[in-house]
Amino acid sequence: MPKRGYHHGNLRQALVDAALSLITEKGPTGFTLSEAAKQAGVTPAAVYRHFEGREQLIIECALQGHEIFGDLMDFAYKDGQPSALAAFEATGRAYLAFARKYPGHYMAMFESGLSRHATPELSRAVGRSRGILEKAAEELSQHIPEDRRPPATMFSSHIWAMSHGVVELFARGNPGGNAPFPPEDLLEAGIGIYLRGLGLVAPDS
Repeated sequence: MPKRGYHHGNLRQALVDAALSLITEKGPTGFTLSEAAKQAGVTPAAVYRHFEGREQLIIECALQGHEIFGDLMDFAYKDGQPSALAAFEATGRAYLAFARKYPGHYMAMFESGLSRHATPELSRAVGRSRGILEKAAEELSQHIPEDRRPPATMFSSHIWAMSHGVVELFARGNPGGNAPFPPEDLLEAGIGIYLRGLGLVAPDS
């Protein structure tokens, strides 16, 4: 856990920013604390005034990422407006937009091997963003007859997995370089096919 009671300007955040840059360049396991300290312009010993080790630094990167991600998901959802369908589709697009704009945070969140329960703060932040997508799925699923209605958690997990797959396969590294279509179009089409299968979107005429 980060050590408390020591503050020296913005050193703590400078170390996080340095780690995010290194994660983007080398991956979450491809850098050392000494490299993060050097990039932040401090000695390696200074790191330990704020973080017990590299894992705690990565946890902070992931925590900040989930907080940003939760804000983006909340903004995309807009309390289910203008419709449950539009709000649900917007949360899927927000996932793709986040991964592109915040690659270091994204990698710390999903590629570092951290448990979502590594700290209580991280667990709450993860629960918030996932909860928004689950709420969107639950509201949209009310339009499905009860005997054919999947659990909201399953519904949202399918869209989460689809969004993650599009990011990993077609929107990372050289964005769209391996994609037969733009990642946004792939995600929109995939969500559309899924929702048609549930009877939530009318078949194409």
